[in-house]
Amino acid sequence: MSANESTTPREAVVLAPGEGRSYPMGRIQAIFKADGDETASGYSISEWWLEPNTQGPGPHSHPEDDIFYVIEGTMSVLVGDVWTHASKGAFILVPGGVIHDFENRGSVRAGVLNLFVPGTFESHMPAIAQWYAQHPAGDVTVAATATTA
Repeated sequence: MSANESTTPREAVVLAPGEGRSYPMGRIQAIFKADGDETASGYSISEWWLEPNTQGPGPHSHPEDDIFYVIEGTMSVLVGDVWTHASKGAFILVPGGVIHDFENRGSVRAGVLNLFVPGTFESHMPAIAQWYAQHPAGDVTVAATATTA
């Protein structure tokens, strides 16, 4: 072990379903399972839940990869200019710098497990939750065609 490596082990994280640090944002909810100190800032893992017929954050990009695994329902995910209706069990990797979005166009609640590298995403959540308090998520209005995954 080099002199720069820590010998202090991190604590295990064991959470029951629904547990974690919750950020309710009206029709959207984020539940952070691990981030920051828990992952030595290596990655962030969170659940994102959208009520039926709910818009997501809007098209955006960032330098980091964004990874989505659908855990319930069907989430419509934009990658570049292509929408995909991703059903339970679908996996989507959005490379850093690529425009993306997600929304629930369905009639049942939908959720994704999100992996974000590095593990510093949760630090942005208070500002994101505040933004949603001022700009509540609306109904999905786009009737664009999409592929199915």
